[in-house]
Order: sequence, then structure tokens, then C-alpha cells
Amino acid sequence: MKKSMIIMAAVLSALLFASCGTTKSAAFPKMYESDPVVMLIMPPINNSTAADAKDYFYTTMSVPVAEAGYYVLPPAMTMATLQRESAYDSERFIDGDLKKFGQIFGADVAIFTIIKSWDKSLVGSSVTIEIEYIFKSVKTNEIVYHRDAKIKCDTSTGVQTNSLLGTLIVAAADAVKTAATDYVPIAVMCNNTALSDIPAGKYHPKHGADGAESAMGLKVNLTASK
Repeated sequence: MKKSMIIMAAVLSALLFASCGTTKSAAFPKMYESDPVVMLIMPPINNSTAADAKDYFYTTMSVPVAEAGYYVLPPAMTMATLQRESAYDSERFIDGDLKKFGQIFGADVAIFTIIKSWDKSLVGSSVTIEIEYIFKSVKTNEIVYHRDAKIKCDTSTGVQTNSLLGTLIVAAADAVKTAATDYVPIAVMCNNTALSDIPAGKYHPKHGADGAESAMGLKVNLTASK
């Protein structure tokens, strides 16, 4: 009897734990309701101390969104148009009426990103980025997808050694590598990790059928590596 009660308790605990998970449809209901097709990636808002992060981060945003099944307006063409229209600074538009972007670009959603921090750790061989992703409908100005992510990106060489001298050499190499790390591969790791649970778009085989799949929380701490 006691054994059966223990088994029952374990089963109930497992069910309770499973019920605490978040599905894509529960986390991002407005993405399924609005069912966007065309995505406009706005220039990132850079509040970090990494001066070059804005431009490099922008160039890496389109791939994970396109792979999720959406048509992403070409970044180069979009950037040229935004600069010509004096709309390069996303700070001016993130809280405003976005209908003009739908009219000019034919977009359904404007994707805003806020780079909050970009910190290199030479000792830990990593770059930690905190970034907020805000997908807004250009028709209703509603947020349809939101994530605040803190991502630790591994920049180590991956070399293993058992000797003290070897360990010191590897540590030095990792520090140099981290100090000289290009923004692009780090941004790629960051975006691929943080946006891995976007609901499938029109051009993805799972479109409309992935609502029951698991989703990460709206605020996450993640680790990424190449």
C-alpha cells in the first residue's frame, strides 16, 4: 500500500511538473491570431557600451526569422530606405503608430530589438548579451512576440589539456580570442538561441500546427555555443 502511494505521488508530481510548461500558443497567442507573413527588421536600439553592436547585430537578425517560415524584407534594401526616410533611429518609433511601415514596406510586423548590455569576460572566455526582442503588429501596434533574454555566449577555443602549463596557455589563448571576438558570430549565436521558439510562419511546414510545442519563458537566461 505504501509503495503504491509513493508511485502515485511520483506520477502526480510528474503531471504537475509537466503542466507548468508553456506552449507556443499560450506564450504567443497574438502571433497565431494575427498570422503575420512579412517581417520588417528595424535597426536595433543600442544601450550597451559596444558601439558597433547595432550595425553588426542588425545583419544577423534575418536568418532565424526567415528559417522560422516568414518573409523577411531584405536588410540592405530596408536599411537604405529607412536611412533615406530618416527612420534609422528606432527609438523614435517603437512606442508610436507603425501603420506607415505597413504602407511603405507592406510589412505585417516590425521587429524591434534593444541591446541592453554586451559584456566580454576575458577570464571566463565568454560574451554575455542582454537583449529585448519586441515584435509589433504594424496594423494594431500590439506586441505579438516578446522576449527579454540574457545570453552567455561561449568564446573559448575548446582545447582540452591536462597539464598546468597547457591550461595556462589555453586560458591565455581564450582571453585573446574573446578580446578579439567579432560581433557577427556572437550575434548569430544570440539570435539563433533566443528566437528558437518563434511560432512557425506561412512558409514553414509546421505552420499552424506547432501551437502545442514547448516555448521558453518571456524572460530567460540562456547559454549558447558554436
